[in-house]
Amino acid sequence: MRTIVLLYCGIKVQAALYTAMDKGRVRCLACRRYCILGSDQRGFCGVRANRAGSLLLENYGQPAAVHLDPIEKKPVLHAHPGSKIFSIGTTGCNYACQYCQNWQISQDKSVGSDFIRPDEIVSHAIKSGAQGIAYTYNEPTIFIEYARDIGLEARSRGLFNIFVTNGYETPESVKMSAEFLDFATVDFKGNGATEFYRKYISVPSAEPIYETISLMLDQGIHVEITDLVVPEVGDRVNDLDIMLRKIMDTAGSEVPISFLRFHPDYRMMDLPVTTVETLESHWQHAVDMGFKYVYIGNVPGHRYQNTYCPACKNIVVRRDGFKTNYVRIAHGRCEFCHEKIPYIM
Repeated sequence: MRTIVLLYCGIKVQAALYTAMDKGRVRCLACRRYCILGSDQRGFCGVRANRAGSLLLENYGQPAAVHLDPIEKKPVLHAHPGSKIFSIGTTGCNYACQYCQNWQISQDKSVGSDFIRPDEIVSHAIKSGAQGIAYTYNEPTIFIEYARDIGLEARSRGLFNIFVTNGYETPESVKMSAEFLDFATVDFKGNGATEFYRKYISVPSAEPIYETISLMLDQGIHVEITDLVVPEVGDRVNDLDIMLRKIMDTAGSEVPISFLRFHPDYRMMDLPVTTVETLESHWQHAVDMGFKYVYIGNVPGHRYQNTYCPACKNIVVRRDGFKTNYVRIAHGRCEFCHEKIPYIM
């Protein structure tokens, strides 16, 4: 570990997650790409660079997007319903998703916006009325040192922290995030299929994500899971079955899972929107496998955006889009039948 030092000439920050190698090279430890960088080389993400044998986080303090969101939009569905979340993201990403809805910033490898200190971010969040901060829009692991400094300040001032992450993280980055992180939404894509990840994301496979989930749970981080169901190229049932079985083995039957509707964007404008029937089929498959809390996302008004008690089948959390209308859970139990339900108020 190296101490983070601000370099005010250019506002660059020495990263913490890397190791020095021979001939001035460095190995980045932030994500599973483990980029090995020679002098003046940047990683795949575009924002972590080798400068004179040290790894710098070149977008430290430079958020490219900020917005006030409901927690249900992340989605975090089993904690703090109705909370306002101050969401931030930067340029760059360790994925190259061909369908990314935030491609204007995630695929932008440039840096250089106004510098905003971590304590200033937290102050902005508090003034906006937020109860928590989410690191989202692009992959937060690539700016994890900035996220950590914000997160520690946020926690000290009574706010909680959320990662919306692709899960392609290292044990080192999970360990660092555990210093401040309360919740994580881990996003699978295309039913976790290896062929999909290689062709449309430029990642070898989704396999490391399961270890990330396990490590997060071991660190006491509340984990929820989404799967972006992409029609025609990422919706096969056999891939779904493999992904769900691995999630069950890793996180158990109570982990919340949301199947998200795909909308064409960026370089995949030729695909249709995911049909509701496909999403409902995925929902049913997960329920039949034994998952207790399964949802359909990006379909406002759908009945499966609600939380149902797995015992009595009553609606215990009713939602309308990104708004929670009511909660019928008291002291962690269903108000109708007293079944224990994992839910953080």
